[in-house]
Amino acid sequence: MDIEKTRENALQLYNEAVEAANPKKCVLDYLSLKQDVLRVDSKTYNLKEFESIYTIAFGKAASSMAEGIEKVLGDRLTGGLVISNLQPEKHFKKLGFYLSGHPVPDERSVSATKEVMSILGTAGKKDLVIFLISGGGSALLSMPSPGLSLDDIRKATETLLRSGVDKNGLNAVRKHISQIKGGGLLKKALPARVITLILSNVVSDKIDAIASGPTVPDSTTYEDAWRVIKALGLEHKLPPQIVVHLEDGRKGELPETLKEGEFDPEMVQTLIVGSNIKSLIAAQKKANEFGYNTLMLSSQISGEAKEVAKVIAGVAFDIERSDIPVKKPSCIIFGGETTVTVHSRGKGGRSTETALSFCMEIIDHNIVGLFCDTDGVDGPIDAAGAICDGQSRLKARTINVSAREHLAQNNSYDFFDKLGDLIITGPTGTNVMDIGIVIVE
Repeated sequence: MDIEKTRENALQLYNEAVEAANPKKCVLDYLSLKQDVLRVDSKTYNLKEFESIYTIAFGKAASSMAEGIEKVLGDRLTGGLVISNLQPEKHFKKLGFYLSGHPVPDERSVSATKEVMSILGTAGKKDLVIFLISGGGSALLSMPSPGLSLDDIRKATETLLRSGVDKNGLNAVRKHISQIKGGGLLKKALPARVITLILSNVVSDKIDAIASGPTVPDSTTYEDAWRVIKALGLEHKLPPQIVVHLEDGRKGELPETLKEGEFDPEMVQTLIVGSNIKSLIAAQKKANEFGYNTLMLSSQISGEAKEVAKVIAGVAFDIERSDIPVKKPSCIIFGGETTVTVHSRGKGGRSTETALSFCMEIIDHNIVGLFCDTDGVDGPIDAAGAICDGQSRLKARTINVSAREHLAQNNSYDFFDKLGDLIITGPTGTNVMDIGIVIVE
């Protein structure tokens, strides 16, 4: 096995997956304008019928998605706002820009939301509002429910993130302590016509979980949010006002989030334009070109990162020993989003923790594994993830670095930093969850 060549191939497959989720391209794949008719997938809009057209883009991919809209609509746009955690590379002609907070909302998140609400407040029956939503939107836009403070929201978010909660559980709570999530923005935009284009960063592409579903009806309730809190044992760790608020909601003393049947569905079009599966398909195509027999495992992998790594290693071992379920040389491709239950104050993210656990399993095997976030930022660290092979743990031992100790300390970043195996891309401008590439030769 040519380790360096195999590692290079794995990195190219990751890059191919990220490029397939290019937000501008994803928008342009579904939008076209011919004279005065805007086509969005199979639906058409006569722009002569609208007095104003507004665009509200928010999330890690907001700027690139907004570039796509401006390319299609140009001067037909009346105005709008782009909210992201990254400065855009280009200036927008018709849209304003807000730099906001992520992964925990801050005062900028509230200011940006107030500006969005002001814009939506001017939209009427003869207007069109286009929302562009991507991962990270839950933090980038924030407006606490009445009686709650931004500090309450921040503390609750931080506590949930450290608990190992999955994204669906996290968003069930977020939607019930916010004025804009769980369909709140759609309420504000109606009676205007509303189009929502989404870059999915949620396992199974549940649209009411992406950015906490601000423009779609919510399938969760206060009771669901409380079950998440109970299951994680967080009743006494959250700010008291959050607990009281959720309890009041369970008693029916607060209005629920937006539900199906509370608005005219003909006034609303919602479309996923980019997703993890789209990226996996692109990576698989490239892997086939490289001559690998490919196994598309799933785009919906979830669970504790270190346990997921063990399962993936088991699949790789079967291929290595028995050519089952595919023959060598092979490439296992999967996606989704794992979680990490933090037990220590080490430095790392879910992808680097997956990589660390995986390298402990594959010691001295002809296997290479790459595990990265598509947004280029693995949770709280500046790396997208890490790459490893059957020699990684042995190499670490020669420099007196213990894989087991680093995993116990949730310190995967430092482990791979010492080996020189962090993958640092910088923010990619997109976000369709995580990618795993495992090559067996």
